[in-house]
Amino acid sequence: MGLDVSVPDPPELSEGTDLQEYDDVEVRGDTDYRRSELETFLREGAWDQAFDEWAEHTDLDEPEFDIAREMDLFREFDFFWDDFADRVGYHAPGIAEDWKVTEYHPDLDSWNTVSGINAAMTELGQVVCDVLESDYIDWEADYEPPEDLPDFET
Repeated sequence: MGLDVSVPDPPELSEGTDLQEYDDVEVRGDTDYRRSELETFLREGAWDQAFDEWAEHTDLDEPEFDIAREMDLFREFDFFWDDFADRVGYHAPGIAEDWKVTEYHPDLDSWNTVSGINAAMTELGQVVCDVLESDYIDWEADYEPPEDLPDFET
């Protein structure tokens, strides 16, 4: 389908955000999430590149995109380095299940709209991670497994 809209500003990543606050994120090991470096990559082009790639294939239409932009969902992304898994992790913002009661946005009118926006945010988060990992990051994980692990033969 594709979406022809201007790229929103990249999110500002906060070093003080505790990943334990997210229900959808699990990180073990080192807590150096390298957010300042990731934010620099996002501002140097990773965000624009990933957004353009995502926009070419998203099922989100322009009115749904406008809702997400007006709700500042694009600014609420969080990206972090997960040293244990040797990857970029992310938390995608979304619209809560109480959207009918809370009235997050006047144009939210169906579960299809809410689930479409939430799915699109998740997809964008993954595309951003893929772009960061393939085109920007050359870090090696510092995680060393314990030496006393059993030696299994396959």
